[in-house]
Amino acid sequence: MADILVIHTGGTIGMVPGPDGLRPGDGIVQAALPTLLPKGVTALVDSFDPLIDSANIRPTDWNLMLDRIDAFAGEGVIVVHGTDTMAYTGAALASALGQTRIPVVLCGSMLPLGAGGDAEANLSLALHAAVSGQAGVWLAFAGRVMPAIGLVKRDSHQSDAFRPTPQSALPPTARRFADRRLAVLSLSPGLPAPALGAALSELDGAVLRVFGAGTMMQDPQIEAALREAIAKGCRIRAVSQCETGGLEPAAYAAGAALWAAGVENGGTETAELALARLWLGLS
Repeated sequence: MADILVIHTGGTIGMVPGPDGLRPGDGIVQAALPTLLPKGVTALVDSFDPLIDSANIRPTDWNLMLDRIDAFAGEGVIVVHGTDTMAYTGAALASALGQTRIPVVLCGSMLPLGAGGDAEANLSLALHAAVSGQAGVWLAFAGRVMPAIGLVKRDSHQSDAFRPTPQSALPPTARRFADRRLAVLSLSPGLPAPALGAALSELDGAVLRVFGAGTMMQDPQIEAALREAIAKGCRIRAVSQCETGGLEPAAYAAGAALWAAGVENGGTETAELALARLWLGLS
């Protein structure tokens, strides 16, 4: 007999129609489990109260998931979660757990259970992955079990919505996410320097999505905003706005000011992974 824990946070997979669109529905996942559980497997469902749309996920929710995962003594854990912030939660759990002893499997869907879509297949795949003995943090989705550390949500409607990116696992610098002020910011042509400076002045750290292999506009005011924020203690970690390839410092003169200011090189990290690692580094 194998015991698994199902942490139901919310998400499309367990939603029902409401007056303003889909909303989380109580008991939906619990009702689906009996017909999907592998033989010899029992599942304990631990639901968030209230269930939440994944658009509302916060680092305090990651801490709740981590607390429940750490306290569980069974064979595996499933985290039922919405797809909109699945990549953030995958990166957060993988970064905080490090070398977990059991499978921790994220699961969601593009259509709710009972709607004739992908939900039942994804949940069944997650249940089998949770008792596979393959330790790590995974996403079960569209017929694949993939590492959750570097997910990219590539489609907002199709069932094959995610792709993994190759990422190196690092030892966790902390096990929980402290109360810090962090955000992902993007450079764009014509970005006003005062807007960037104002955002950075409110943050303890930021992931900065820069151009290409690591360039930015050669604007003295933008450069000054970065230098001043870092001098005041705001950590800034750069990642590329491109999905693959990562950063190559010193490749272009247009990127020199980034590194001279003290911006950290996120390499090939996704913005979600860079945010999780930066947050733990400040925790």
